[in-house]
Amino acid sequence: MNSSAQKASRKWAYGAFRRIEPAMVTAVAMALLLGMPSGPALAAKAARAPWDDLLKVGSPRERGTAGATSRQVAVPLPKPRPAEAPSAERDEPDKEQQANSKPEKAAPAAPEPSACRLALTEDVAIAPSIPDIKGEGGCGGEDLVRLEAIVLPDKRRVSVKPAAILRCKMASALAEWIRSDIAPLAERLGSAVSDLDNFDSFECRGRNRIVGAKLSEHGRANALDVRAFKFADSSLVSLTDRTVPRGVRESVLRSACSRFSTVLGPGSDGYHEDHIHLDLTERRNNYRICQWDVWDALPQKPPFLPAERPDEAPPREVAAKPDDGKPGAKHDAKSDVEPDAEKSNLETTEEAEPPKEEKPAKKKRRQNRRS
Repeated sequence: MNSSAQKASRKWAYGAFRRIEPAMVTAVAMALLLGMPSGPALAAKAARAPWDDLLKVGSPRERGTAGATSRQVAVPLPKPRPAEAPSAERDEPDKEQQANSKPEKAAPAAPEPSACRLALTEDVAIAPSIPDIKGEGGCGGEDLVRLEAIVLPDKRRVSVKPAAILRCKMASALAEWIRSDIAPLAERLGSAVSDLDNFDSFECRGRNRIVGAKLSEHGRANALDVRAFKFADSSLVSLTDRTVPRGVRESVLRSACSRFSTVLGPGSDGYHEDHIHLDLTERRNNYRICQWDVWDALPQKPPFLPAERPDEAPPREVAAKPDDGKPGAKHDAKSDVEPDAEKSNLETTEEAEPPKEEKPAKKKRRQNRRS
C-alpha cells in the first residue's frame, strides 16, 4: 500500500486533532470529579489508622466486599520497643563498611597466677610478673618475673643489680637463699648484705656461649651467675677472690650446693673462674652437680729457694747401716783403722824403704808360626 504525507494530510485533516483535544480534556476532568471522594468520605478515611487498609478494617459493607473478592489474612502487630534498646536515631553503620571490616578478636583471658607467684609476695621479694617469652629452639619460659630486690625478714632490701629475669621458682629459691643463709653470714661478719652482683640471668644462647651447643639454662630463664655480694659497710665479698677468708667462701659453697641442683665455680670447666653459676636443672633421680674449688691465697712473693723445714715436721728417713753380726755382711779391716793412724803408718813405711827403680817392661816378640 502506497501512501504519502500528502495523501495522509488529505485523509486526516489537521483540524480534526484540534477539535478532539478539548473533548479529551473535558472527559478527564469529569472522570476525576466522579472518582474523588466527597468531604465526609475524606474525613472518615483520615480517621482510620494507616494499617486499617492492610488489615481490612472498615465498615461491614467494606469487609463483606473484601471477603467476597479475596480471603482475609490476619497479620500480627510488632512488639513494643524495649526501654533498654539503643536509640533509633543513631546512624546505622554502612553496609559496605560492615562487609569490609573484620571481626575483632576477643582478648585472651589472663591466666590464673601460679602457687609460686602467690607465695612470692612483696614481703619476700620485689618481683613483678612479666609476659611469657617464646623464642626459637625452646628459648624462653613461662611464669616469669623481674627480680629487682629481695626483702629480708627485718624489712631491709637486698638490691639485685641489674634486675634479673627468672622463672618464679628460681627467683623464689634465690630469695630464700639470701634470706636464710647469706644474711646470717653477713651478720656473723659484723655487717649486713645490701647488694647482689648479677653477672648474667636470662640470655637466649647455648651453653658456655658456644654456637650450636645445647640450650643453656640461662636460655630457659632458670639460671643466675653471681659474682659478689656487697655489704652495708661498702665492703665487697667476691666469691672467687682468694684474698677472701677461706671459711667465708666455704660457707657460701655449702649453702649454695644444698639449695641449687647445679653449682659451678673455679676448677669446674674453665668457664666459671670469675663467677658462680646457679640453676635448678631437673635431672633423673634428683642428681646434683657441685663443682667449686675453694683455692688458697697465693703468696705475696714467689719463693726462689725452698722454705726452711719447720720444727714440727717429722724427722727425715735415713738409710740404716749394715750390722756386723748379720750373715752376709763383709768385714773390712781397713775400715776399722782410724784415718790418722793409717796415715802415720804410711809415712813410716816410706821412710824405711827407699823407692825401687822401675825397670822398663820387655816387649814380647811374637813368633811367627809357620805351618
